[in-house]
Amino acid sequence: MHGLRFSWSRTPVQAAIVLALAGASLAGLPARAHGQATGATAVVPVKVLPGDDFYDYVNGDWLRSTEIPADRSSWGSFAMLANATNVRIIGLVEGLAAVPQADASARQVSDFYRSWMDEAAIEAKGWAPIKPLLTKINGIRDQAGLARALGESLRADVDPLNATNFYTENLFGLWVAQDLNDTTRNVAYLLQGGLGLPDRAFYQGDSARMQGLRAGYQAHIAAMLKQAGYSDTAGRAARVFALEQQIAASHASREDSADVAKGNNAWRAADFASKAPGLDWQAFFQAAGLGQQTDFIVWHPSAMTGSAALVASVPLATWKDFLAFHAINHFSTILPKAAAEQRFAFYGSTLSGTPQQSLRSKRALAATNAALSDAVGKLYVERFFPPESKARVQDMVTNIVAAFSRRIDKLDWMAPATKAQAQEKLKTLYVGVGYPERWDSYAGLRVVRGDALGNVQRAEQFHYRQELAKLGQSPDRKAWAMPAQLVNAVNLPLQNALNFPAAILQPPFFDPQASDAANYGGIGATIGHEISHSFDDQGAQFDAQGKLRDWWTPADLAHFQSASQQLVAQFAAYKPFPDLAVNGQLTLSENLADLAGVAAAHDAFTLSQQGKPAQADADREFFIGYGVSWRSKAREAAARQQILTDGHAPAPYRAATVRNLDAWYPAFDVQPGQQLYLAPEQRVRVW
Repeated sequence: MHGLRFSWSRTPVQAAIVLALAGASLAGLPARAHGQATGATAVVPVKVLPGDDFYDYVNGDWLRSTEIPADRSSWGSFAMLANATNVRIIGLVEGLAAVPQADASARQVSDFYRSWMDEAAIEAKGWAPIKPLLTKINGIRDQAGLARALGESLRADVDPLNATNFYTENLFGLWVAQDLNDTTRNVAYLLQGGLGLPDRAFYQGDSARMQGLRAGYQAHIAAMLKQAGYSDTAGRAARVFALEQQIAASHASREDSADVAKGNNAWRAADFASKAPGLDWQAFFQAAGLGQQTDFIVWHPSAMTGSAALVASVPLATWKDFLAFHAINHFSTILPKAAAEQRFAFYGSTLSGTPQQSLRSKRALAATNAALSDAVGKLYVERFFPPESKARVQDMVTNIVAAFSRRIDKLDWMAPATKAQAQEKLKTLYVGVGYPERWDSYAGLRVVRGDALGNVQRAEQFHYRQELAKLGQSPDRKAWAMPAQLVNAVNLPLQNALNFPAAILQPPFFDPQASDAANYGGIGATIGHEISHSFDDQGAQFDAQGKLRDWWTPADLAHFQSASQQLVAQFAAYKPFPDLAVNGQLTLSENLADLAGVAAAHDAFTLSQQGKPAQADADREFFIGYGVSWRSKAREAAARQQILTDGHAPAPYRAATVRNLDAWYPAFDVQPGQQLYLAPEQRVRVW
């Protein structure tokens, strides 16, 4: 649950979007905004007191001198590192074509990437590659046929816990993972979907901005259908959009989606006909490859019921247009250039404020990573990840886990029985560093040079079959949820496990040449963050085996919830825009993890220095390393979208978490009257 959300979703991931608005108010804390691209201590010119605006103190010069690249909606430490990593991988992948590849997976990577890059061939084929799919959709004649088409479109493209990814254009999304209630088996989770805009809020908000986005989206639907050769595109677009508004009306909110208890709805296959009438569920499941499944967990029951009813009540012609548009929209990046440009014009420029589409090589790599993530990751690790880095980070993990354990022991509000359960979670925690113990094989995936769209379609279907196969297997606690080449990290609550991909183990987060202070403030706080997710408002609901179970005494739970509400209130007071505040409840899990994570990392750093010569200004270097790691800025459209839909608070406020740590105050001589100052009794203390 709980990736850092830099390039993934709470983890895989897109850069944590952070504000850089000179005049934004942080409810007394100026919102300006993350860290040096080296692991060494950042040079901080004194322009603002750290006690007034720590984020600006650490990052102000960078913020005022850095422009967001034209092909980005946001930019910062994570994005910069991801971009540098991708440039290296592109060079590696493009080099594969120069020599014959004995390794089959390397050939697949090369052929997939080169096919995606062959824009001339894609233009020459025009719309022919997607016509069979559109013809099949056009051939739907009845409700059973519609149910089969909806089932065939199902993909394993959502993840409510590890990636907090609730978005799919398909009517529903599938996630295969350990059963919340039975640790011995995997189960199929079904989630809401079917929207082309990011969230139900975009269909319901009545602001002028939201109305403009809806009008722009409807025009986008029409433009896409027109390019594909459809008639009456304005009428079709209006009907598709009206259908999506109806779908959105039955969707759960982003806050409710993040509530595991509300998502834990066990349905038998036979229940769907009575609980969600209107859709031929037997035909749907058969077409989706789920015909033999007897048990499901329905994360969004209202969406199942609402969408199924719409299948029965909305004209078949509208559903066919819905399926056709979303097929075109989904694959538009690999269709003729005009389609890719139309998609970017809406999703990149209108929705996120990004002026320019990224280079084709970057988009080709992103597609290759999605299709062959472990094959690319294996190439990356072999070339760029030294064993020494893995060993040093593993030592830091050991120290921070031990520090967290000591913090639990010292809690005066927690009963011994609850402490024992918490310590058991730490004792059995699996921590993957760098890369998985077993790389996925792509032996069954057919990659054909020159068939760019076909390669993408077959890769999606291959991944879907891989996920379906898990339904007949026992849960794998050591399975990874992130590729090694991703700049991110994640806590996996059902597995009681953490992943720290190789790509994040680079400056500014980790530098083998940097001081312990800088590394503990950077990657150490990240490690602490992910460990802490095991004990945030959601992670604390899972026991050491990943079972959703109440292991708290009532008094302990009441104290924990009370302290958590203090953090909700602290973040809800931050107002990045005059008309939009941070959602303290939506961001609570990440804020709890930030708070406990940086505290445990500081404890571990302090203990690691015992017996070593004292380092001058070590605490200052630690906290500056932490502040540097959150360096980021975003275009206003993207920042607003993040605040509405993302469980991560904007970076300036995450960096300001340090105001709750006692050690920060003497390190920077923070005094009463300064804007970030909190009296000791006002500092939020949870773990």
